[in-house]
Amino acid sequence: MFQNSRLALAWLHTWLGLILGFVLIVVFFFGALSVFDREIDRWAIPQSRFEPQPMPSFDKVLRPVFESMQPTQASVDTMRDRVNGPMPERFDTVRRWGAYTTHRDPVLGIFSGYEVPNAKDPEDAVWGSRTIDPRNGAALPDDRLKIGSQFFYPLHYSLHLNWLSLGYWIVGFSAMVMLIALISGVVMHRKIFRELFTFRAGKRGQRRVLDLHNMTGVVALPFHFFFALTGLIIFAGIYFPVTHTQLEPLHELHEKLEAKETGLPQHRSGIAAPLASVDAMMAEAQRRWAARGMAGEIGFLSVQHVGDSNGYVSIYRAGTDRIALTGEGIHFKAATGTVLHEDPPQTAVASLNEFLTGLHLQHFRHWLLRWLYVFGGLSGCVCIATGFIFFVEKRKLQHARQGGQGARIVDALAVTTVTGMLLATLGMLAANRLLPDALPTGWPARGDLEQYLFWGTWLLAMAHAFWRSVPVARAGASPAWHEQCWAVAAMAVIVVVLNWATTGDHLVHTLSTGYWPVAGVDLFILVSAAVAILAARKLQHRAAHPATGDSKPNQTTPENQDKGTAHA
Repeated sequence: MFQNSRLALAWLHTWLGLILGFVLIVVFFFGALSVFDREIDRWAIPQSRFEPQPMPSFDKVLRPVFESMQPTQASVDTMRDRVNGPMPERFDTVRRWGAYTTHRDPVLGIFSGYEVPNAKDPEDAVWGSRTIDPRNGAALPDDRLKIGSQFFYPLHYSLHLNWLSLGYWIVGFSAMVMLIALISGVVMHRKIFRELFTFRAGKRGQRRVLDLHNMTGVVALPFHFFFALTGLIIFAGIYFPVTHTQLEPLHELHEKLEAKETGLPQHRSGIAAPLASVDAMMAEAQRRWAARGMAGEIGFLSVQHVGDSNGYVSIYRAGTDRIALTGEGIHFKAATGTVLHEDPPQTAVASLNEFLTGLHLQHFRHWLLRWLYVFGGLSGCVCIATGFIFFVEKRKLQHARQGGQGARIVDALAVTTVTGMLLATLGMLAANRLLPDALPTGWPARGDLEQYLFWGTWLLAMAHAFWRSVPVARAGASPAWHEQCWAVAAMAVIVVVLNWATTGDHLVHTLSTGYWPVAGVDLFILVSAAVAILAARKLQHRAAHPATGDSKPNQTTPENQDKGTAHA
């Protein structure tokens, strides 16, 4: 079938990259945005535009908030079919309180879990959540969507396809195929180090596109390989759920042995008990961390079995001074505040897992490394996008002669995925600034509307891409590329102006006050506008003056044949 193994790998690289490149470019792009998800949250929710705060006093700030909470209506409705009998009007048995923050969070996310009487599965619970101002405990509006951490970040790994965890499986399969595409791409490129520094900007057509594809694929090759691998490791429990399937009895035995060794009870005793000062426990945890020479900021705390004699408080260090995702937890008896258990040093395997997980999730304080993550993610997007373009350019003349529509379809999908994705993102940010704080009765929640407008904008971009793709079927260039680039540039400027008009936080103000979370988002959007203008002008010129000579489909050599899809 193939003359040699390299051509076989080229075929594998091409078609696997083409089919799953549409998923991987979404993963790369929103993964890059997720590096600064908390900063995007602050841009999207003006009420949160103040400096990051440490974990506040539990006794004075958090406990009154927790005691006023109840589960959300959505959680209650989800649980309704898993209960024998009616659901209670109020839930009084608190299973767990929890609060989590990072060094980049001005606001504090808290949650509370409640036991459900007569639940078919005693392990089931209903949950409430709230976002508060940690300075005074005031609740922020529940309908304000944290666009960065609650939409862009989950889109990166789940595609928001939550039915049967379908999105996780699609992304996981794409990551495995990505590893295959990376390996096959490396084998195909015998002169890989030369191609790292090769970009013939003076060339036109396929040669320049292929150079850019190769260069962006090679320069970030370790990044792409590492993140595909660690992403699979992080979600291994979903892809291989042996803990709660084949090994369920062993898992239950392990939990019992762990509870016995650590002194942390698995279940409530049924005997009421008060809650001692959690602030004192927090201070003791910080003292013990300081004695071990570690930074003492608290990142997460939880109270298990609230109001019960088996209750305990777990306090974890933020750990932003290191890459490994480690918390050095210290656990206290809730009723007395005495220390029950300190997490021991991790085994070598667990330490490696924590390091790989921490390097992927980047909770550390290192701004340069964060920007390298963004660069790696965006280089992956460029690599995949140029792979799409090369695929179409190499085949569209042949498809036009044969009357085929394959190149036209791939080109329209590429426009949808590349520029359409940018339009959808900007459309969501524009909706965030345009929607009023108080919506009419009967309307969806504000955050839901923002999500609907995101998907709606993307669908419109897709319709436009297919509508304007007719020239590709005649071996021409689709005007949708430069038209959507102009739209991206226009919308980017509009979004920055809307932020100024609705909040007063224009760039002069945010830069002069050094408030980089909002200034950084605005600057990134404006840089995107500049890149979109440059791309639109180049694409418009290219459409008006089609490349000749080196863009003819049969001039590629066997060495570079079929290398034109993503180094995903």
